[in-house]
Amino acid sequence: MKLNSAEAVLRTLAAREAPELSIEVDSAGTAGYHIGDPPDPRSQEAARRRGYDMARLRARIVQPEDFERFDLLLAMDRSNLEVLRRRAPPAYRERVRLFMEFAPETGLLEVPDPYYGGPTGFEQVLDLVEAASRGLLDHLRKRARAA
Repeated sequence: MKLNSAEAVLRTLAAREAPELSIEVDSAGTAGYHIGDPPDPRSQEAARRRGYDMARLRARIVQPEDFERFDLLLAMDRSNLEVLRRRAPPAYRERVRLFMEFAPETGLLEVPDPYYGGPTGFEQVLDLVEAASRGLLDHLRKRARAA
């Protein structure tokens, strides 16, 4: 449920740290395993401890119209990046990127699956998505100033 974590973190940090940006945040997966399900309770608890509310989030699958609707579609790992690039209409492929590109200081390109990270897996995911969210907000600020 790293997607829901990224949505909750980015939405909260954008409101708190970059209210001047008018952004829409949503999360969706490339497979329909958990459609309609809330985030994992462990993920929700880790997020709650940091002040992020995930209670109302529900899993959904990426829809064809998402490629036109959103300026960026950010994948959590290379596997999902490739799926998104294959599904994206050619005119929108440049919108598909890795989320961790916005946190080069971490030295990571993928957000690991928290289910295999032991007791600290969900905390590690939050650390990474916080770093990438702040990097993304900086990117969006620069882009807004340049426009």
